[in-house]
Amino acid sequence: MKISRALAASFAAGSLLLLTACGSGQNQAEAKPAAEGGLDQVTVQLDYQLRGNHAMFHVAKEKGYFKDEGIEVTAINTGSGSPDTLRLVGTGGADFGFADLPSLVTARTQNVPVKAIAAVNQVSPLGLCSLKENLELTGPDALKGKTMGVHPAGSTYIFYKALLAKNDIDKKSVTELTVTPPYENYLMQGKVDAVVCYEDAEVPLLEQHAGGEGKLSILRGSDYGYDAYGSGLFTTDKLIDSDPDLVQRFTNAYLKAFDWVAKNPNDAAELLAGTSPELADKKDLFAKQLQADVDVTFTSDKTKEQGLGAMDEQMWKSTIGILAGQKVIKTAPQPSEVYTNEFIENSKAK
Repeated sequence: MKISRALAASFAAGSLLLLTACGSGQNQAEAKPAAEGGLDQVTVQLDYQLRGNHAMFHVAKEKGYFKDEGIEVTAINTGSGSPDTLRLVGTGGADFGFADLPSLVTARTQNVPVKAIAAVNQVSPLGLCSLKENLELTGPDALKGKTMGVHPAGSTYIFYKALLAKNDIDKKSVTELTVTPPYENYLMQGKVDAVVCYEDAEVPLLEQHAGGEGKLSILRGSDYGYDAYGSGLFTTDKLIDSDPDLVQRFTNAYLKAFDWVAKNPNDAAELLAGTSPELADKKDLFAKQLQADVDVTFTSDKTKEQGLGAMDEQMWKSTIGILAGQKVIKTAPQPSEVYTNEFIENSKAK
């Protein structure tokens, strides 16, 4: 199942972004230059509670990759959604962030000065999930005459509408039931036939609650025309312009960790579970999330040429086009406004 995260990540959270991005600069925190011979101190803001594809930050910290680059990461903060994360980093509340990249496009059109520097999910991990014994998702047209749980204010609804449009399915042929997060419960209780789901996030949990692997029917959006990025690493225009050396060194450490995680997903899951006593029982979940990314989202033709995290202009055009086509954004930015491969290219040239 493909289609780029976290259930509340909202393309349509424009009003929130617009109001907060233009607000006061409270909680602003710029990267702190180190004392003579010391380390540059930075903070990281995640989009949600810890999951598999956040492992790179913790791996780079625990294995000393950041330290090797002269950086001390003083905090890796969990979040409450991509829109908030983009706003926080954009207004100086953290130096680097991890968020849904289509949401970054939306934020950019609302004057939040953020830019992607690595795409972790080369394809979106969004898709449709159903209980296989109730509905086999042989294609998007399997939804005809069925009940779909939808969350109209979220990014998942943008995906759902785009998927139907791409496959010439009349939305009126599907009965929509408005649900509130966590809306997977509606699926498990049989109140809806299908929901939108993230293959590298809640699918392992859904499978567990449904009785194990093979109990779900999963349709990957990327298999049916939904060509968009998922989540990735980003920072601000200000930091890129004022301290490109710091951004480069951070990217170097992150990419080294990314490579290690992709080659050692089980070890990465164990390291991630060991970062907090509250996460000790989540090793298997993190491992399944990471394996889904290794199998489906981490690599593309572009990464085979230029390495993990590298971004393709055509894929950005497709991502922006989906948002424009669904009227999530009024004006489509140029790809160069929302991403740069500069730091990945420089890192690979080392």
